[in-house]
Amino acid sequence: MSMFVGEALVGGNDNEVAHIDLLIGDKSGPVGIAFANALARQSEGHTNLLAVLTPNLAVKPATVMITKVTIKGMNQAVQMFGPAQAAVAQAVADSVETGVIPKSEAENLVIVCGVFIHPQAKNDRKIYEYNYEATKLAIANAMGNKPTVDEMLTGKNDAVHPFRGF
Repeated sequence: MSMFVGEALVGGNDNEVAHIDLLIGDKSGPVGIAFANALARQSEGHTNLLAVLTPNLAVKPATVMITKVTIKGMNQAVQMFGPAQAAVAQAVADSVETGVIPKSEAENLVIVCGVFIHPQAKNDRKIYEYNYEATKLAIANAMGNKPTVDEMLTGKNDAVHPFRGF
């Protein structure tokens, strides 16, 4: 398969909620194209960035973080470039270390990771913890092809979306 898709939400009751949507795929496939476009096509309020463990130590598979909401102000930008970036990077690295992402594929794959930072988020520790857990879960879901079609069909009638408004 040339593209794996993962999603996860952690901390749904807080403004620090983490909702991760991600794609994992080969550099030469559609995810590689999306990865390159995300880095090459920046726009105001949507500054995409590489996930790094620390400056000059980017994760493998190379991971670009894209904002899922318009970043409005330096506080939100620092949260994206600080605790959220650290969390995503650590989750990717840990996923390789534990074999969820095969180490042998880490140079061939790229990740496009959508990150949500609520404009009223305040607690950097929660931003880190929630984004770490959500990224790890989204990667595991993607690499495990979860949910399966049968799991989706079994759960669809009992599902309650936490933000549907009613």
